[in-house]
Amino acid sequence: MKFTFPEGLYTDVRVEHFFSTRITYTFRELDECKEQQYSAAFIRLYDGERWYYACTSDRGAIQSEIDSLSKLASKNDKLHETPVFKNFSSETGKHMAFTGDEVSGVPLDEKIALLQSIMPLVERGEYIKLWRLTYLDEYKVKEFYNSKGADLSWDFQRAGFSVGFQMADGDRRFSEAFPMGKTHFDELTGFEDKLTKLVDECSRYLLESEAVEPGVYPVVLSPIVAGVFAHECFGHKSESDFMIGDEETKKEWTLGKNVGPEDLTIIDSGVEPGMGYTPFDDEGNAATRTYLIKNGVLTGRLHSAESAADLEESVTGNARAMNFEYEPIVRMTTTFIGNGGKTMDQLISETENGIYVKNISHGYGMSTFTLAPTLAYYIKDGKIGKPVRVSVVSGNVFEALSNVDGIADDSEMAAFVTGGCGKMDQYPLSVSFGGPHIRIRGMQVQ
Repeated sequence: MKFTFPEGLYTDVRVEHFFSTRITYTFRELDECKEQQYSAAFIRLYDGERWYYACTSDRGAIQSEIDSLSKLASKNDKLHETPVFKNFSSETGKHMAFTGDEVSGVPLDEKIALLQSIMPLVERGEYIKLWRLTYLDEYKVKEFYNSKGADLSWDFQRAGFSVGFQMADGDRRFSEAFPMGKTHFDELTGFEDKLTKLVDECSRYLLESEAVEPGVYPVVLSPIVAGVFAHECFGHKSESDFMIGDEETKKEWTLGKNVGPEDLTIIDSGVEPGMGYTPFDDEGNAATRTYLIKNGVLTGRLHSAESAADLEESVTGNARAMNFEYEPIVRMTTTFIGNGGKTMDQLISETENGIYVKNISHGYGMSTFTLAPTLAYYIKDGKIGKPVRVSVVSGNVFEALSNVDGIADDSEMAAFVTGGCGKMDQYPLSVSFGGPHIRIRGMQVQ
């Protein structure tokens, strides 16, 4: 596509071609079966002082939107000399990873058949009183053009399902979910044994779990929970738009600061295959592999063109928007903890009296954090013991990082298939997270 960009201003256009499927069952009753498809665009202008935005689902109206926005802005003949302008992309090229294998080409009947194959695995749980099954896929092609000559296109894809269920036995209640997310539909296989084992485990948990004795414990986090910790409880602090104009946060986040043991490394990378893959961000800058913590030391943070200019650092390709209706803001992609040198068995055997958190419903954090476990167990005398009901595991982010005293070598990656990351009302953005088992001393457990 060709556009006429106004002189003395920066302009970019992000065009999105979108396809998605959503299918939902409650028990075996079909609640929703919907395919959605559209093309739309987000337009930005910048004059060195402020931004001007517009979005449209009429591709023929893009040029008129550019012209209208330019009348609101002030021409700036020295804009090209500013640090922000220098950080805008001039990349060109096509980067299509899923052409020929798009989920949009999978017949709807095959997606429904996948869900129907899952149903008997859930129904075998005698204590399950309610279950809901959701399938979601998405294929998106993005085109990006700007007044610096950028001319890019790339694609993104995901497919997955989540089955959530509620159990009851008398006054006892328990809820859990089994998600599976991939980038190709034909990868949604091999889950039967895992789902069956989870249903059986949850039945035992419902019957046998006891309320935790509140206190301070060493806590072992599973790979998935460690990934949520890396994302929710640490990663958001690395999103540098929080630091613009906040000198206290900048001081707290001084690069070169030692924050953890030497074997602790946390990385954010848009180039990793999976649900957080994005070869370019929504400003057209190439994704990078950013070491947020390396060998226990703060070494990086995530940037847009504007935040990188403000902090006099390099762009990292982390300016992301949920869709064409939103402006790009600094967001994570795939955030994970690097492998350590121990095994899970060692982490457990070295723990005399602690908690093992196997799964959680959600996590949240900035300076302090909380994790809300679903499946958790006591660790007694170096062995995983009785199931225990834990409402919250909490702590201070930097204290928790410094208290990491064991990192295993068994990384796994995951994603919230039917959800994603939420920031500034842009929810849900597709991300991925993971890591190995880790152990943290001195966690508050309630």
